[in-house]
Amino acid sequence: MVQPPAEAFRPMAEVEAPPGIDNIASRPGEFVGRDTELDTLTTVFAGPGSAVVAAVHGLGGIGKSTLVAHWAATRPHGFAPIVWITADTSTNLTTGLVEFATRLQPVLAEVVEDEQLADRALQWLATHTGWLLVLDNADDLNLVAPVLARAGNGGRVVITSRRATGWQPGTTIVRLDVLEPAESMRLLTALLHTNGRRDTDGAAQLCAELGHLPLAIRQSGAYLAQDPFLTPSDYLRLLAEHPAETFGQGDVDTDSERTIARIWRITLDRIAETDPAAVDLLRTLAWYAPESIPLVLCHEPGLDPPKHRTALGLLSAYNMITPDPATGTVSVHRLVQAVARTPDLTDPHRQPDTIERARIRATETLYSALPDREDPGMWPTWRTLLPHIDALTSRTTSGSDSDSTTVVAVVIRNHTGVFLYGQGLHAGALDHLQHALTDSERVLGAEHPGTLGTRHNLASAYQAAGRVAEAIPLYERTLTDSERVLGAEHPGTLGTRNNLALAYQVAGRVAEAIPLHERALTDRERVLGAEHPDTLTSRINLASAYQDAGRVAEAIPLLERTLTDSERVLGAEHPDTLGSRHHLALAYQVAGRVAEAIPLYERALTDRERVLGVEHPGTLTSRNNLALTYQVAGRVAEAIPLLERTLTDSERVLGVEHPGTLGTRNNLALAYRVAGRVAEAIPLYERTLTDSERIPGAEHPHTLTSRNNLAVAYHAAGRVAEAIPLLERTLTDRQRVLGIEHPDTLGTRNNLAYAYRSAGRVGEAVTLFERALADSEQILGSEHPTNGVVRTNLATVRQWAR
Repeated sequence: MVQPPAEAFRPMAEVEAPPGIDNIASRPGEFVGRDTELDTLTTVFAGPGSAVVAAVHGLGGIGKSTLVAHWAATRPHGFAPIVWITADTSTNLTTGLVEFATRLQPVLAEVVEDEQLADRALQWLATHTGWLLVLDNADDLNLVAPVLARAGNGGRVVITSRRATGWQPGTTIVRLDVLEPAESMRLLTALLHTNGRRDTDGAAQLCAELGHLPLAIRQSGAYLAQDPFLTPSDYLRLLAEHPAETFGQGDVDTDSERTIARIWRITLDRIAETDPAAVDLLRTLAWYAPESIPLVLCHEPGLDPPKHRTALGLLSAYNMITPDPATGTVSVHRLVQAVARTPDLTDPHRQPDTIERARIRATETLYSALPDREDPGMWPTWRTLLPHIDALTSRTTSGSDSDSTTVVAVVIRNHTGVFLYGQGLHAGALDHLQHALTDSERVLGAEHPGTLGTRHNLASAYQAAGRVAEAIPLYERTLTDSERVLGAEHPGTLGTRNNLALAYQVAGRVAEAIPLHERALTDRERVLGAEHPDTLTSRINLASAYQDAGRVAEAIPLLERTLTDSERVLGAEHPDTLGSRHHLALAYQVAGRVAEAIPLYERALTDRERVLGVEHPGTLTSRNNLALTYQVAGRVAEAIPLLERTLTDSERVLGVEHPGTLGTRNNLALAYRVAGRVAEAIPLYERTLTDSERIPGAEHPHTLTSRNNLAVAYHAAGRVAEAIPLLERTLTDRQRVLGIEHPDTLGTRNNLAYAYRSAGRVGEAVTLFERALADSEQILGSEHPTNGVVRTNLATVRQWAR
C-alpha cells in the first residue's frame, strides 16, 4: 500500500496556487466583435460583492466559450488562477476538478483517488479568494449547483450554457446572439486569406446563408482555406446540393464533435430525453421563415395546450428558438432550420421519414391557419403568414401524383395568389398561381374543378397586373371547360364569364364585353339572387361597360341601385361597397355631374384609406379619380399634389408600366397642362404614349386617349403642326374602335377642329365643329357642359370665317 505524502494531509486553506496553472480553453486565432458582451463581463466582475456569477448563454455554435476565453486572456481582470472546467457531464465536471487539484499539488496525482482530489479542489476554492472559475457547456444546471454551493464566495464564476432559463436570482445574464453582418464578413475573410489573398466572390451571401453564426463561419472558412480552388460561391453550391455532408464537415483539423450538425445533435439529444415532442415541433418550425413565426403555426397535432407550452418552453430554454412575447412569435436560426430539414441517416433526429412527416405537419398547420382573404380585418394576419407561406412553398418539392400534401400546397398557393393580387402585389401572386396551376394540372388533371379555379385565378392575376393579353386566352379556355364540366350556370362558370367580359373590356373590346356582362348578370340574378354579392358585382361591371361604350345614362341607374343594395347587404365599409361608391362617382363625373361626383369620391377615398390602406390599388384609384374630378371642377391646384403623390405610390406599388400607373401619369400631365405648366406636361404625355403603345397596344382606348392628350398639349405649346397629324390619326382610330358617336370620339373631333382653326384651316374647322355639336347634343344631352365649349368654339370659328 502506497503511503500518502504529508502534503496530502495539509489543509487546503494552506495550499497556495503555483503560478502559471491557468488552463484557459484554446482560442481561435481570429476574434471579431462582441465589444458589448466583453464590456459587460468586465463591469460585472469589477463591481463590489463576493458572490458574483455570470451566465453566458446562447445557441450552440454562437461563440460562448470563445467569448469567455477571449475575455479571460485579453482583458485586464486580476483573477488567478483561472480554472476552466468542461461541465457538460458529471464525468467531465469531476475530471476538471481532479485536474485542478493535481495542478495545485502534483505529488498527489498518483496516490489520492479522484473523488478525494475533486473534493480537495472544491475545498481550495472555498478557502481562497481572487480565482476565476469557468464552467463551460453547463446545460444541466442541477449538475453544477453543488459545485457553486461548495466553491464559496471567494472568487468569480462564469458559466457558459445553451440554457436561457433556470438561473438563480442574482446571476448576471449575458445573452449571446449572432455576429453583425460586417463582423461575420470580417471573420470569414480573415480565415479565407489565411494562406494568402483569395477570391471572395459570394462571401457576403455565404455569411447571410449561414445566418452569421460564428461556428458555421469558422467551419466554412477553415474548409475554404484548405482548398485553394474553392470560392465562397462554390461553398454555397455545396450547401445547396450536398447539405448533409457540408453541415457535418470542416477542414482536416476540425474536431468532428465541433461541427454545427454534431453540436445541435447533442442539444437535441438532451431535449429529447425530456420531451420528444419538442424535437418534433422544432422539425416542423424548420419549414417556415426563420423570423416572427406566429404561435398559430407552433402547434403539434395531439399536443394539448399545457404540453404545447412545455415543448415551446424547452426549445426556448435551450436557445433553439427565440420567443418574442411582445409580438406573440418565435424565431429559429436559419441554419438550425436548414440542418433540421436535411436528412442524415447517421443522425437519429434527421431521419428522412421524420423530416417528411414534419413537412406534412407544417403544410397542414399552415393551411388551417389561413384567414378569410375578403375580410380587411384579417389582412394583418395574412401579412404575418406570407413569409412563412413563401418559405414553405419554396422548400416543398411535390411528391407522387397521389401526394395529398401537394394538393394542400396547391390550395395554399391559390389562396395566397388571390390575396396578393388583390393587394396589388402582382409578382408574388403570379409566382404562386403559376406553380399552383402546374401542380394542379399534374396531380388533379387539366379539367378538375380545382384546376379550373386555379386557371381562372391565374388569369385574374394577369389581368390585375395589366397583362390582359395573357389573361384572355386563359379565361376563354377556362370558360369553355367550365361550361362542359360544371355546367353553364354553375357559380364557377358564371364567375369566369364575368371576368372574361371584364378582360375584353380592359382590352378595349367593349362590343364583345357587353353581351357577356348582360348574360352574366341575368344568370346570376336567376341562380344566385338579385342581392347576392356576385350579382352586385355583375351589375357594377355591366354599368362600367355601358359607360365605356358611351352609354352613361344606362350605367348610372344600375350603379345607384347597386350602391343602395351593397350598403344594405354588405355594410357601408365592405370593400365591395367602397368599390360601388367609387364607380358611381366615376359615372357622375363622366356624365358631367361633377358636384355629385366629388363628395362620393372624397368619402370613397377616406374609407378606402382607412379600410384598405393608403397604398392599396383601390385607394390609389380613388385618389387618382378624385384629383381628376377636382380638375374638371376647376380645382387644379388641389388636383396636382394628389396626382403627384399617387404617381409616386403607383410606380412603387404597381410598377412603372402598370395600366393604373400609366393612367395616373396621363392625368398628372393633364393637370400640369390645365395649370399652364405645358413644358412639364409634354414629357409625361410622351412617355405615357410610348408605354401605352407597347403595353396595351396602339389601338387600345387608353392609348388613343394618350395620343389625343399629347396632341392637345402640343397644340397648347404652339406646336400645332405636330398636333394635327396625331389628332387625325386618333380620330380615325377612335371612330373605328369606339364608334363615331362615342364621347371620346366626339372629344377628339372637337380637338381636331380647334387645331384646324389655329392652323388657319377655318373651313375644315367649321365642318368638324358643326358635326361635333350635333353629335354631342344628341348623345350627351343638350345640357351637358361639353356642348357649351363646342358651341363657343363653333361661334368663334364662324366669326373668323366671315
